[in-house]
Amino acid sequence: MIQGYFGSKGELFFEIDLIAADGAIITVDALLDTGFTDWLAMDIQDVESLGWQYIKERQMNTARGEVQFSLH
Repeated sequence: MIQGYFGSKGELFFEIDLIAADGAIITVDALLDTGFTDWLAMDIQDVESLGWQYIKERQMNTARGEVQFSLH
């Protein structure tokens, strides 16, 4: 079972491990977004710092409408 904690606004956070391109494991807090589509949304600077390879673009629906995402 995953354990987490609630933030000051009632949001649910839990720890996940990210694996960098060089194999390093980095533990971060992730926010559970129940309205999303089973993908992990991250800022580009974080993706680049992990050295993840770009795969392709994909259009997805969000609460703000259709958005173009870069998949890594």
